[in-house]
Amino acid sequence: MWDLKRLNLDWAEAANLRLTQLNEMVEFRFHAYESATVYKERMKFVHDKKIVKREFKSCDLVLLFYSRHKLFSGKVKSKWSGPFKVVNVSPFGAVELESEDGLRTFKVNGQRVKHYLGTGGQKYLVEQLALKDGPCRINE
Repeated sequence: MWDLKRLNLDWAEAANLRLTQLNEMVEFRFHAYESATVYKERMKFVHDKKIVKREFKSCDLVLLFYSRHKLFSGKVKSKWSGPFKVVNVSPFGAVELESEDGLRTFKVNGQRVKHYLGTGGQKYLVEQLALKDGPCRINE
């Protein structure tokens, strides 16, 4: 018959080797979990740093993001519509808007609106000045 020592199948040594391999695998998994956690924390920090906190008040003018624009996109079409007037802001981010004609109001997610930086209906007179000299020319 075959001798176990001759085939190099020492059961105690094989068991110790298997336990060592299992411990190494558990340790490797632990280090992978730790590095994944550190990576997620860093990515969350980078993502949160780029988020701009927008606070809206009543009577602010805002633009509304038109999310269905993606289906029929065009180069010249704007993805923002408006301006709309803010009627009410809820504490959890929902914003109630009033249409341009003032006939209807609707609620939207606060992430879909941004401040309107237009003139707000005020017109400014721009003075036009005539130059005495012609346009500047660069010596070539």
